[in-house]
Amino acid sequence: MANPTVKLLIVDDHPLFRQGVRWALSNEPGIQIVGEAANGEEALRWLAQVDAGSEPNVMLVDLNLPGMSGLELTRQIRRQYTSIAVVMLSMHENDEAAFNAMRAGAAAYRSKDIKPAALADILRRVAHGEYVINDVLLEEPRVASRILSQFRNLPEVQMLVGDPSIQVFTPLSEREIEVLERIAAGNSNKEIADALGISTQTVKNHISSILRKLSLNDRTQAVIFALRRGWIETPQQIQPGSGEED
Repeated sequence: MANPTVKLLIVDDHPLFRQGVRWALSNEPGIQIVGEAANGEEALRWLAQVDAGSEPNVMLVDLNLPGMSGLELTRQIRRQYTSIAVVMLSMHENDEAAFNAMRAGAAAYRSKDIKPAALADILRRVAHGEYVINDVLLEEPRVASRILSQFRNLPEVQMLVGDPSIQVFTPLSEREIEVLERIAAGNSNKEIADALGISTQTVKNHISSILRKLSLNDRTQAVIFALRRGWIETPQQIQPGSGEED
C-alpha cells in the first residue's frame, strides 16, 4: 500500500520554529505543509475554515502551547477530526510526557531535537495509520507495563468517567489490525497471506508484533482483546481452528 501524501498543519507558538520546520521538510517528497497556527485556539479556527482539498491529515503540535495545551488540543482533534493524526513535540522527551501524549491520542511523540529525516519518516508513518510514540520507550518494561495496564481497561474507564475521548489509542498498525480481523474470521496464516498479498512469514511476524505490543500469549487472546476495545468488528462467524498457527 502506497503511503498517502502528508498534508501537514504546524502548531507552535514560535514563528522561527515553524519556519525551521518548513525549511527542514522542504525537500522531503510527499510532504506538503498546508498551514500554520500559533496556538490551539487558532488551529481549531483554521480547521473550521479550511478549504476542501487543503485539509491536513497530520498535525505537528507543540506540547507546551500557550493557553490551550498541546494535550487538550490533541484530545479535541481526536474527537472532532478523527482522520487527523497528531505528532506531538516537546523540548524534553520523557516517560511521563510520552504517556500523557498517548493517553490524549497522539500518534507520535518526540523531542524537538529530532533530525529532519527522522521527523519526515514519522510524519509519513502516522499518515499511513501507524503509532510511533517511542520505540525505545515501549521496550522499557516499566513504562510498557504502565501503558498497557492503563489501556487494557479503557471500556470500563469510559463507563466510569463518561469521557469518549479516552479510548483513542491503539498500539497496532493498520496492517496488524487487518491481520487480527482475518484471524477473528477464522483464517489460517496461509489464507491471511493470500488475502493480503504477503508471505506467511510476514503474517507470523505481524502476529508476533501484535502479541509483543499487547503483552499477550496467543492470537486468540489478541482477538478477544481487540474485539472488547472495538479495534476490530465482531466477525459473522469464528470458524474452528482460529487459534492455529500453521
